[in-house]
Amino acid sequence: MSLAATERAAYIGSYSECGPHRSTFGGASAERAGLEQALAFARKGDTLVVWKLDRLGRSLRHLVETLAALRDRGIGFRSLQESIDTTTSGGKLVFHVFAALAEFERDLIRERTRAGLDAARARGKRGGRRPKLDDKKRTQALTLHNDKSNTIDDICRTLRVGRSTLYRYLAAEKRQ
Repeated sequence: MSLAATERAAYIGSYSECGPHRSTFGGASAERAGLEQALAFARKGDTLVVWKLDRLGRSLRHLVETLAALRDRGIGFRSLQESIDTTTSGGKLVFHVFAALAEFERDLIRERTRAGLDAARARGKRGGRRPKLDDKKRTQALTLHNDKSNTIDDICRTLRVGRSTLYRYLAAEKRQ
């Protein structure tokens, strides 16, 4: 359904001589060949048509940057689902209002997260992962390491830790 609507709009749009560039990848995908082809093909005066906004940008920041790059190249943008057309002043306004609201929401989430972390610290909670080795096991690791008859693999197996973890704890002990 969305591909048919995009194709219909694409043939109406100014870049219809190349046909629509199909992309089966989502907006969060790192490589989107169809989108990259369409962006490379688009010329000044063309309009890039997508089914939904999330087809164009991985995130709001990426979406805004992509649309700014299109605007700088003289290329319009149209999203069929959201009825946004940046070739019109009303479409530009709607897009920037959406972008401002999304940025506001991101800032609120960041503030709430920071407030929650500060409140947890005030209650004596520490964030992050628990240490793999407690004080007793740390002492045991140092003792086993000082006994040269033990190999690193034996120590790691005994303590149930990886080599890098063991070396990290040993280095921290040497610094103290």
